[in-house]
Amino acid sequence: MSTPPTSLPNVLVVEDEMILRMRAVDIVEDAGFCPVEAVNADEAISILQSRSDISLLFSDIQMPGTMDGLKLAHAVHDRWPAIKIVLVSGQVKPSETETPADSRFFRKPLAVDEMISQLQTMIGAGALKILPTTTDPGENLGVARSPQESVLVAENDNLRLLLEQADTDAKVLLAQAGIEAHEREAADKLQKLILGELHHRIKNTLATVSAIAAQSFRAAINLEQGQKAMDGRLLALGRAHDLLIQVSWSNASLTHTLSGATDPYDGQGVRRFHFNGPDLRITSGAVIALAMTFNELCTNTTKFGALSSSSGHVEIAWTVDEIEQRLRLKWSESGGPVVAPPTRRSYGTRMIESLGQQLNGQVRLAYEPSGFVYQLDVPLKSVMASNA
Repeated sequence: MSTPPTSLPNVLVVEDEMILRMRAVDIVEDAGFCPVEAVNADEAISILQSRSDISLLFSDIQMPGTMDGLKLAHAVHDRWPAIKIVLVSGQVKPSETETPADSRFFRKPLAVDEMISQLQTMIGAGALKILPTTTDPGENLGVARSPQESVLVAENDNLRLLLEQADTDAKVLLAQAGIEAHEREAADKLQKLILGELHHRIKNTLATVSAIAAQSFRAAINLEQGQKAMDGRLLALGRAHDLLIQVSWSNASLTHTLSGATDPYDGQGVRRFHFNGPDLRITSGAVIALAMTFNELCTNTTKFGALSSSSGHVEIAWTVDEIEQRLRLKWSESGGPVVAPPTRRSYGTRMIESLGQQLNGQVRLAYEPSGFVYQLDVPLKSVMASNA
């Protein structure tokens, strides 16, 4: 059954990384359109089959599943030729012959103003109008920048320079290790492989950092609050990466992931977080998603929840259902002030809820008077390492 069209065009956003997907959704909304979210090509096809009001496909190219974003774009172009297509990637740059006719490609991290302008050019002005530019001379982005956005643009430029420097540094490190490309063909292939992987991961991290910064300032009341929120999220991301480096980015301990996320918020000398569950080896994607989510939970509980009181504590328990092959995790707060549901849906709440979709499971948030409760129910195959 098709869905009746809305007054605004709908844009189908397909991205498997939750933070980047949330950033893409914000770009679509800022352009004046209605986002529809999917985590992979299979889900995107299912959405397109069930409704007839999608005007544009906005898809990442690198995605897990039966097809990547490029194949999805061709499938959409062949079956629904009226749908416009925008492809993005931080690793590959497809040639014009590889992409569907009239589609557009953009590299990550995304230039927000350019993306908004392109979306509005492709499917209309949406609910918003482009403001006259008040930016620096020579910039033709067409959107006025706030002071916060100007800070982010400067930071983004610095990160780009760091990316270029990392590429150079990697070559120096290989030479210092005694691996010279001219010595044999195998060394050259190894160097290209390492640099390619380094470049891909730095680009992904750069896009993630850019999205975190933009989201943090977007929801902040002032610059100071946005800076604190961004710092906390980047520290959480850094701790997750530290843990993954220790296991060579293969898989990590669930218990270590949770303790690494909660330790900075624990009391001095008295444990206020209590764990109860079997240890599991989980994938790198699950490590980052859980670390980021638990950072949000920890931040919220220290500000408004159980840990804002000296008598409060948090119980984190998880079980494995061997029959249904699911992991069920529960965060329960107690001993703090009386809890009331929030008046607005914050970026942190969006991130927490997106985790369920990211891992093909469900998330439940309960604002019980006695304490906030977070529950995660996901398939084991979505979080456990294949060799665990």
